[in-house]
Amino acid sequence: MSLDRYEPLFFNANFKEAASDASLVAYRGELILQEGEVADANGRRKPPTEVLKQAVLLGDAAGLKLISGSLDELQQFPYVLEKFGAEFNAGTIAVFFTVNIPNAFSTIANGATVAFIPLVQGMVWNELADLVALDKGDFKGLSAADKVATVYTALKSYKFKSPA
Repeated sequence: MSLDRYEPLFFNANFKEAASDASLVAYRGELILQEGEVADANGRRKPPTEVLKQAVLLGDAAGLKLISGSLDELQQFPYVLEKFGAEFNAGTIAVFFTVNIPNAFSTIANGATVAFIPLVQGMVWNELADLVALDKGDFKGLSAADKVATVYTALKSYKFKSPA
C-alpha cells in the first residue's frame, strides 16, 4: 500500500483505512513537512515546524491519487514536493488551499496538475466537496475511505478554471 511509507509523517491522524476498492487506501489528518529539532539525548523531537494541515490522501500501489490540504503559505510547497513529489504523476490530483495567495492558480509538478486555491478560513474537506458539487447525500452510507475515493472520482472530471 502506497501510504504505508508515509506513516512516519502522519501527525494528528483521523484515520488511515482501505476503501471498498481494496487497492485504494485513504488518510485524513495532518502530515509532517518539516520535523522539529531533536530535543534530548534519547532522540525525541520537538513538534514539527511545518505541517500540511487537514490533509487528505488517497493512494494505491502505483502512487498517490489525491493529495490535498491547507498550507499557511505558498513557500511550504517545496516541502510537499520533497516528501511526496516522487509519487506525483499524470494521474495525481493535488489541491492545496493556501492562506497567503490572493488568487487561484495551477501548475504542473512531476506530471501532476497542482491547484492552489486561496482559503483563509474553512475546512479543506468541505471545500473539496463544494469544489466538485458533492453534498451530504453523496456520502450517505459510505466509509470514511470511500468518501475520499468519491471526492477523487469527482475531481478526475473537474476542470480547474484558474490560470496556469
